[in-house]
Amino acid sequence: MRAVFIGASALTIMTSKILLKRAHEIVIVESNKEKIAALSNEMDCGFIAGDGSKPAILKETNPGETDVLFCLTNDDRSNILASLVGRSLGFQRIVTRIEDPELEHICIELGLEDTIIPARTIGRHLSDMVEGRDPFVLSTLIRDEARVFSFVLHDADECALSELPIPEKSRVICLYRDNKFLVPRDDEKLKSNDEILIITHRDNLHALKERWVNKAQ
Repeated sequence: MRAVFIGASALTIMTSKILLKRAHEIVIVESNKEKIAALSNEMDCGFIAGDGSKPAILKETNPGETDVLFCLTNDDRSNILASLVGRSLGFQRIVTRIEDPELEHICIELGLEDTIIPARTIGRHLSDMVEGRDPFVLSTLIRDEARVFSFVLHDADECALSELPIPEKSRVICLYRDNKFLVPRDDEKLKSNDEILIITHRDNLHALKERWVNKAQ
């Protein structure tokens, strides 16, 4: 596997070192040349000096030959911009790091599916661990051809849950309204800015993206 990282953050370095030990090919894009010089002495991977949100720089990483683009700088807006540029250049999969949860809605609307909020993820993991729960149960339950998909509802799409136009082999799991978890009833009136989570067959993902993500862009 080949992975490109934007920003030599602590998260980038930790993840890259693990992947390098597993014999994956790694390229790190970093604007600080001194940091590149220091890391090149301890990491056997490729480095590109420059701003990872610039198309010309990202093109140097060979998007067509890359499996994952990780945008992991310490600046949320830079990560979002780099992710959008990366998508336009044809990267197969893009992971976007943000620290401000308020930007998550925007990432979803922009179609940045693999958005991570490290502090929240770790916080939930630690809280579940204290209470004796296994935080990885969901990842083991969602298997075979099942997939989870989320999207944000807009004004023109407000309707009752039972009227929501989703494909066969799909079901609403839950929704988030004003960042609060809600298990809706069939007659629940969906509102603008509701974030809907559904479980669906993987064959439905393209149609769902066209209907709920691409339309909003």
